[in-house]
Amino acid sequence: MMKVLTTIISAAAIMLGSSCSGGSASAETKAEAGTFTEQGAFSADSAFSYVKAQTAMGPRVPGSEAHSACGDWLASRLQDFGADTVSITGTPVKAWDGTTLPVRNVFARYNADATTRILLVAHYDTRPWADHDPDPSKRLTPIDGANDGASGVGVLLEVARNLGMKRPEIGVDILLTDCEDYGARDDAQVADSEATWCLGTQQFVENLPYTAATMPRLGILLDMVGGKDAKFHQEYFSANYAPQPTARVWAMAKKMGLGERFPMSIGGAITDDHIPLLRAGIPTTDIIECANPSTGSFNPTWHTLSDNIDNIDPATLAAAGRVVLNVIYTEKP
Repeated sequence: MMKVLTTIISAAAIMLGSSCSGGSASAETKAEAGTFTEQGAFSADSAFSYVKAQTAMGPRVPGSEAHSACGDWLASRLQDFGADTVSITGTPVKAWDGTTLPVRNVFARYNADATTRILLVAHYDTRPWADHDPDPSKRLTPIDGANDGASGVGVLLEVARNLGMKRPEIGVDILLTDCEDYGARDDAQVADSEATWCLGTQQFVENLPYTAATMPRLGILLDMVGGKDAKFHQEYFSANYAPQPTARVWAMAKKMGLGERFPMSIGGAITDDHIPLLRAGIPTTDIIECANPSTGSFNPTWHTLSDNIDNIDPATLAAAGRVVLNVIYTEKP
């Protein structure tokens, strides 16, 4: 998927908003949740079924039959869920190891004529190598990518299903990116290895489908949002370079009584699809599990063969999806 660029920044050193710790904060969260009327009908079972459907295709490594079939299936699902337009775009790109990869970004638009827009993002390709598997003999095996890939996409498909049933007041774009997870392995000696990740998003920002008047007000990236008992700390670059969207998402989680899932503290500094978007001027926050904020480590299934459907928790998918859906429905033109 991506790498932690730095060790975790201490929550005491960098915070966004007020700390939520102790009994009084918990009571406050419950009180706020009691006054909030949740919108939408996000189904954890549906989101899980979309994750399972992707993993059933096998590893979605760029250039494979499963990868091509998955991209076509995603475009078809978004059409079924009432998107105004759906397109698959991209041109071949050369990866760090010299492999030429097809780039097939799937892009769907709801309320395409609206000038006030939100951009939702997740990657659907999967890691070609289980390079963090505990068994060294398996580290060149492609992974299922149930959490690292399929989980964010599954959540956004369920968001799209809701948008088809109830249109928001604003425009919503859904970008399912490709070639995010083909970044250089740890054992490779590659200069500027950070640039080898997020190749599909790099192409997207080179050909932005926006004018100055229609640039998204905010972006939300979902990556690794299906782990069991996952917590979503505020990602470092998101909190510092997209503070308003980050505050918006985490405040919504608190209103909905999901403050324990979305702690008001900093996680890791991560190379992910939000980095090219931030550089392109789209303030994008990254909802991503940081399993151990003190060390910056990801879920233990990360880049291993254990990243499979058995380790996906529908309740985690629902927590992320419900928050995103309610940010959309409460955003005003």
